[in-house]
Amino acid sequence: MATITVRIDDAVRDALQAKAEEERQTLSDFVRDRLQDAVFAFREDERGKSERDKELGPDTLSALDRHTLSLLHRILGRVLPEDANDVDGDREYQLERAKVLERGFTKEYWMEFAGLRPELSPRNSEFVMDVLEMFRIALYSINDLQEQGVVIDESLQRALTFDGFDHNDALEGQMSDYVRFLVQDDKWTEQEAFVLGPDRGNSHHQSVPIYSRMLTEYREVKQNKSRKTGRKSYLLTEEELRRIAASRVHPSRR
Repeated sequence: MATITVRIDDAVRDALQAKAEEERQTLSDFVRDRLQDAVFAFREDERGKSERDKELGPDTLSALDRHTLSLLHRILGRVLPEDANDVDGDREYQLERAKVLERGFTKEYWMEFAGLRPELSPRNSEFVMDVLEMFRIALYSINDLQEQGVVIDESLQRALTFDGFDHNDALEGQMSDYVRFLVQDDKWTEQEAFVLGPDRGNSHHQSVPIYSRMLTEYREVKQNKSRKTGRKSYLLTEEELRRIAASRVHPSRR
């Protein structure tokens, strides 16, 4: 693991020490966690939560947008069957939405966007893909080692099995939805039984901090293997697998 030396004022150092003691961490562990947060930005602060909780509906719409949406509502109202009773509502509902837009009732615009969710940022989307790749390579590596006659204990296999994301957390719940979409699109099919099964990929605990630590170790392992060539050069050794599995546990608890 790399070492960085940073010069700071005594007052800043004392403030960091106080914060670390509040979190019951060593100063080194506290600073390492904050740096990881700054680089990867996977944990949400209070501002992030409040932004995520806001409605996506705009305060105003241009005349062109209002006209276009109003026409779409009127068209949909004409093509819906008389007994329509699904998410699109019925003819009366569609004409009501058109009237809201035509008369400019801005406080009612949010209904046009009620089904939209906040975007999963490119960074967080890439994080999901990196996590799935890490667990795929771990699975392939374990299978290859077992074919060679290496005995891999159950605890190691479990530590290197994808746990899913926490459905009770806004960001992780959206990450879980993305994983489900990918699996249903015939990608990362090794996760199909877990993601589409009874648990639906729910970890029941926050997983992003754990996966962040594992990815840091995984990337370091990959960097050290980058010079190797061969058909199976991407596979990990038992020692490398154990390093990644060990990183599940926070350094302060090891």
